Amino acid sequence: MTKNIIGFVLIDAPHSALNNAGANPSERTENTIAVKAIHKGKDLYPYVSAQAWRYWWRNTLAEKFNWVLSPITRETKIALTAANPFKYKDDDLFGYMRAVKKSEGGTLTRLSPLKTSPLISVSPQKPTNDFGVMARHEGDPVPYEHQFYSVILKGIFALDLTNIGLFSQLSKTGFLNLTPEYVNSSLTDSVTESQAALEGSEYKLHDNERLSRIQDAIKALPFLSGGAKQALHHTDVTPKFIILAEIEGGNNIFMNIASSDKSSIINSAAIKEVLSDYKEIIKGKVYIGLHEGFLPGLMDELQNLKNDLSNVIEIEISSPKQAAENFAENITL
Repeated sequence: MTKNIIGFVLIDAPHSALNNAGANPSERTENTIAVKAIHKGKDLYPYVSAQAWRYWWRNTLAEKFNWVLSPITRETKIALTAANPFKYKDDDLFGYMRAVKKSEGGTLTRLSPLKTSPLISVSPQKPTNDFGVMARHEGDPVPYEHQFYSVILKGIFALDLTNIGLFSQLSKTGFLNLTPEYVNSSLTDSVTESQAALEGSEYKLHDNERLSRIQDAIKALPFLSGGAKQALHHTDVTPKFIILAEIEGGNNIFMNIASSDKSSIINSAAIKEVLSDYKEIIKGKVYIGLHEGFLPGLMDELQNLKNDLSNVIEIEISSPKQAAENFAENITL
């Protein structure tokens, strides 16, 4: 059974347009930019795509943790990374697909060990249309509109500890990460005895390198930055609430702990239930981080939760940054 880090985050977006769907031709002006949103019946839920969230995450690893990102090349209608998970850590963490010459073994694919949901508004909201004009030129002003919203976004993720730093040569979609021919022709300078060992049909990085990559990925969460319209809305996208745990298996038990009830967005009873029900697959402590001033009253609920479960599972409560750092330092492979 695989081991996974699972996480749940809340991001406060009080005046934001973090991910846009492009021009909306149905609006009154020709250049109206709409935010991405999901329809559920009559309700509208703004969201940030998983692709955008992962983009923020990848860039944060480059900017804060000095990851050298895999170079991108454009071939006709597709864009490809180097597909070199030895040299480029993001190829390892985020996966890849690359068509290579048959003489080098054929198309390479790697399932991403990091799996993310979209970041979706906890409660429904109709975005606000903001009207403006460009009038610094001679002649008639040019009208434009864009949408923004005030929501709290929720998201879940899982990081597969078993497959970080493990590269297969199995001829199966998603698992043909490398071929002997591709390694010999393209990765020779990257594959050394100090970095990885060939175990049957798999290359495996040494545990110290695997652990370093995992720790960086988790420690990057409190430093996330990005999103559209930052010049106009300047949204801080670091998590204001986070839960982290290491489990056996792949299901994210924290998926349904948020509520659309504005007075109690985090359902502490739901957290208590899943931690009690799945205690046998949770390894080590559960780390919870809450930003001071965010969701007043929740800290008391969390302290009560910790006390109620003291004989079942150990919970550590701190700030989101401290929770990510303390959790990362206690990850086991």
